[in-house]
Amino acid sequence: MDFKSIIPDKSISLFVKNILVFEEQDAKQKTILPFFADGYPGLIFQETVNGLLINPHNKLMPAMFLYGQTLAPIELVMSGAYKLIIFQLYPFVLKSFFYVSPKDLNDNCYNLDQLNNNIGIDTIKKLSRARNFTERTEIITIFLHSIFQEKQQELDFTISKAIQKIINKKGQLIIGDLYDELHLTERTFERRFLNTVGVTAKQFSKIIQFQQSLEQLTLKDFTKLSDIVYANGFADQSHFIKVFKAFTGKTPLAFKSQK
Repeated sequence: MDFKSIIPDKSISLFVKNILVFEEQDAKQKTILPFFADGYPGLIFQETVNGLLINPHNKLMPAMFLYGQTLAPIELVMSGAYKLIIFQLYPFVLKSFFYVSPKDLNDNCYNLDQLNNNIGIDTIKKLSRARNFTERTEIITIFLHSIFQEKQQELDFTISKAIQKIINKKGQLIIGDLYDELHLTERTFERRFLNTVGVTAKQFSKIIQFQQSLEQLTLKDFTKLSDIVYANGFADQSHFIKVFKAFTGKTPLAFKSQK
């Protein structure tokens, strides 16, 4: 399998974190890509010989779709050759760009051919005719930028600041300090955050905190498990194991042993 990470074009960098590209040319190869909570919804375009299956939902996916917050672990399963492009989105764009409820998209997907004015269908047709990843990335970039130009006035930039602050602090901050800093009441802040992101600020912070620990565990960037626990602000090892298992279905040691 070939993989690369692409820095998004400046025109969409406000709302696209990263672009991930996967490709497999072996017609006999079966690929299973695990995905865990990372705080970012996304847009996927896929071209597969035998379809893209999401487990444990056992659901075949369309050519281009949105996905929301991934709270429970999932696997993307593909048999044979495939091409996959993932645009990781900052979570404040889902509601404004696509008029979908972020909460309804938690552990769920949205078929982009349902968009008004056939913009999704037209984009899928262009993608199917494109010759390579570069062209397809440009097509999706233009698609997202056109939506941004139309909907940018509807974005909640106050909540986007809160999201960025949580990310920058790696989930280790006091939520009360955050809404005070933004000059919002607790009730208003929590309502707007949930409506924009699909999860509460506290839960989003926990996801970012978990993702940092997962990255360290995957990269083996530690000498003891307790180093990860305290570096990422978990109260103790028991708390860390509980959170880690909730998002991956495995204990940290079991996850590490399978790598």
